[in-house]
Amino acid sequence: MATRDAWFDNAKMALVTLVVVGHAWTLLPAEPLVQHLYDFVYLWHVPAFVFVTGYLSRSFEWTSARLWQLVRTVAVPYVIFECAIALFRVHVGGENLEDLFLDPHWPLWYLSALFFWRLVTPIFRPMPGGVLVAVAISLGAGLWAGDTFDFARICGLLPFFVLGLKATPERLASLRRTPVQLAAVAVFAGVVALTWVTDTAVSTEWLYYRARYDTLEDSDLEALLIRGGLLLVGTLAAMSFLALVPRASGWFARMGAASLVVYLLHGFFVKTALYAGLPDWADDHWVAALLVTTLGAVAVSMLLAWPPVATRLTVLVDPVGHAERHARHAVDLGVTVVAHEDHDAPVLDQLVEQLAEERPEGSPLPPPTSRPTSQ
Repeated sequence: MATRDAWFDNAKMALVTLVVVGHAWTLLPAEPLVQHLYDFVYLWHVPAFVFVTGYLSRSFEWTSARLWQLVRTVAVPYVIFECAIALFRVHVGGENLEDLFLDPHWPLWYLSALFFWRLVTPIFRPMPGGVLVAVAISLGAGLWAGDTFDFARICGLLPFFVLGLKATPERLASLRRTPVQLAAVAVFAGVVALTWVTDTAVSTEWLYYRARYDTLEDSDLEALLIRGGLLLVGTLAAMSFLALVPRASGWFARMGAASLVVYLLHGFFVKTALYAGLPDWADDHWVAALLVTTLGAVAVSMLLAWPPVATRLTVLVDPVGHAERHARHAVDLGVTVVAHEDHDAPVLDQLVEQLAEERPEGSPLPPPTSRPTSQ
């Protein structure tokens, strides 16, 4: 069995926690500090997440086993959580929703994107110049891509996924060098500085990679330059993040195995805070709300990824896989019983003798017919 890479598990846990934090920050008032923090995170954390997803998707092939796994682990959870979140938003939050399934609700766009990205993996992985092709698709998507299955965002973020497909352990090893890590700190300092001009030069909507250029009040040429600049910044910052992520295994890395559980379930917590009136309180106490919301989001992420919790929630995230595992366990158990019936009668006789020696005085032995006999 392949061993897990603690480096990427640490990265996944950190990134999914930032997803929860970012979504929680949407409940806060549009204070300048909140906006700068939000833009800083969104300039790079989604590109980094997509890059990691691409790197971990390199082995995908168009085989029946891998295609079934894609349906089981991506398409099925998409349908389940589309229904669950829609029901929650309508019946608990009183919201009105449209375009169920075709327009992914909130965080579920990532499952839609992952499904399509995995399908094109065998095309882009061996393709010479695949990254340049992906960049061209991303730049052009703003001119024509629509909202169905969030296709505009799928195309817009494609270059980060293809970069992950093209990465190798040997290439990524260079990120561990001290000069690269020092440069990574400088890159993040530059990204922080960049957030002070995003509100005037580039609106936050650009950071989602989903809007058509004609809706952003920029000419097509300006839009192409902005999208290209964001791709460059996202790539540099994503690599800088990986350069600074610890390689050590431990409790945090183990939680990274449950990143999908965190991703799919955290929205219920954020929406509950919304329906409970957190934004109204935050309007008058935004500093305290920023602190409480951030700490609460981190706590939710840790709780959902905590192994005793995540293990039980996996049945919701991967119900088909859960059923298959139980079916295999039942088959294996049946094979073991048959093997005992055919070959292990002497072993069972020894167990009966041991029971006779250990039974309390006067208690009966199991009847002889209780031992299975060979057929």
